[in-house]
Order: sequence, then C-alpha cells, then structure tokens
Amino acid sequence: MKIKMPQPFTFEGGKRAVLLLHGFTGNSADVRMLGRFLESKGYTCHAPQYKGHGVPPEELVHTGPNNWWKDVMMAYDFLKNKGHKEIAVAGLSLGGVFSLKLGYTVPIKGIVPMCAPMYIKSEEVMYEGVLEYAREYKRREGKSSEQIDQEMAEFSRTPMNTLKALQELIADVRKHVDEIYAPTFVVQARHDAMINTDSANIIFNEVQSDLKEIKWYEESGHVITLDKEREQLHEDVYQFLEKLDWEE
Repeated sequence: MKIKMPQPFTFEGGKRAVLLLHGFTGNSADVRMLGRFLESKGYTCHAPQYKGHGVPPEELVHTGPNNWWKDVMMAYDFLKNKGHKEIAVAGLSLGGVFSLKLGYTVPIKGIVPMCAPMYIKSEEVMYEGVLEYAREYKRREGKSSEQIDQEMAEFSRTPMNTLKALQELIADVRKHVDEIYAPTFVVQARHDAMINTDSANIIFNEVQSDLKEIKWYEESGHVITLDKEREQLHEDVYQFLEKLDWEE
C-alpha cells in the first residue's frame, strides 16, 4: 500500500510570517494545525520537511543535522524571498533546537521552542526511538508482520551516525542560548517522556530577551502540538506573537 506522506506547506495569511519546524523523525503534519490556526489569525505560515523525513526510514539514516539545518535556512530564505521582512519561528523538539539556533544566526522576530531538548540522551535511547519510528512506518505501509520483522532486522544493521551528530548539535546550541535576544516563549509539556523537561528552565533562564515567558502544559506529552491541550497552545502562541512589535 502506498501511503501518502505529508509535504512542506505554506499558508498565506498576511504580512507577518511564522516558520514552523517539526521534530526528529516527525514531519510537517506535526505543526499543520498550528499553522492553520495562525493563518486564520492573519499570519503566513511555512513549514519545511527535512531531508530523510516523511519517507521510508532507510532514507533517514543517510541524512543528518547538517542536511536538516540547510532545509531550515532554505525555508527562512523562502519566506524572505516572498517579501516577508519579519519572521518569527516556532519549533517542536529538534525544531525547537533549530528555532534557538536561528535566534543567534539570523534576524528573528520571536522564538517559540516547544519541548526542545537541551540535555543529551544516550544514543541507545535515541536509537530505540528510531527503531520504533521505522516499525510504525512499515506498519502504516500495510506490510505483514513477517515482512516487517525481516526489514527491521536488516535496518538494525545500518550504522546511525546521525545520532552522534544530533547530540553534538544539541550540545552546541545549548552553549549559545545566552546569545539570544529575540523575545522567547518557552513551551514545555509536563508529561514529556522524550526529553529531560528541565531543558525548558535552561532555555528560559539563559536567553537574554527582555520579553521572555515560560508555560508548562500539565496534561500534555512530547508531541504537544497534537496533544489534548493543543487548542490552548494555539491560543498562547498567537497571544505571544501579538505582543511582538511587528512593523506591519
């Protein structure tokens, strides 16, 4: 069975632009509802999909943070080239790490890191997540249990240099958080089993913004954009964006 995978999207809402970034092993669907909501409030939203994501997991292992950062910068330039002078960014998980990196790399109007890790997980734990993602992808393709087991055995023999590079990226961004001066709204799910939730405090304490906020969502897990408090999250992100001193 051919499964239709999510694609990058652009929702034209107005002059103010928001870049939406998904997480590792995620895809643009993770931020699509947030994009639609912000579009309804007059914001143009664009979400890229990183290389090796939203495709068979065998392709993921041949890409890494350098590829994905290129995708993020191309998405930023895409909005610039469409005439958007002011761009805010909201990112989930790895997307949140990239949103912080943008904050000290290019002009950014505001930053919303959502469940963004600042602590390194062991490669074993990260690898388990990748195997889970791979198995689920194959299930959604409608493959039989036997075929999935066979393909997974093959997949687990593939070296994953990506994970080491991912750890290095997180460590590097953490060192630069205190170079961020853009307004920042730190979002963290209380029941986040994927990352050390103290990451949110590190980000909040170290960004140098005059306008910075942090909010804990008591009922949500790691993929907060799709969880039960998502409508509250939409409203909170919108209210934060409204506080920024947009030129238009």
